Amino acid sequence: MSITGTLIVQMIVFLILVGFTMKYVWPPIAKALDERAQKIADGLAAADKAKAALSEADKRVEVELGKARNESAQRLADAERRAQAIVEEAKARATEEGSKIVAAARAEAEQQAVKAREALREQVAVLAVKGAEQILRKEVNPAVHADLLARLQTEL
Repeated sequence: MSITGTLIVQMIVFLILVGFTMKYVWPPIAKALDERAQKIADGLAAADKAKAALSEADKRVEVELGKARNESAQRLADAERRAQAIVEEAKARATEEGSKIVAAARAEAEQQAVKAREALREQVAVLAVKGAEQILRKEVNPAVHADLLARLQTEL
């Protein structure tokens, strides 16, 4: 065969190969490429959705953290107020109790002072009687002794 015949046969075989490839080989390859492109596009879309969801979740987390911080700050402030109120109440009770103790101590001291005065009066009376006995033993002058006893009574 000549070069032209070989060339024509090769062109026919090539055209048959191109036709076979276009009809039977190319559609599954194109379909696979399209499916792959679709999967990639779906993956990118899912990634974008995930980014958006993550961004929204981050915002919700920040909002919830802010609420939690505010709530914890409010609870701390409430606890501090309660503690301050308890301290003030304890101070008031302690002051009241201290006042009661001081009043009781004063009353007891007053009672002891009255008892001591009574005891002193009794002792003075006993001493006055003893003094009067000694005076009466030594000298008997009712006018002098009457004045002395009258003064002693007024002083007691």
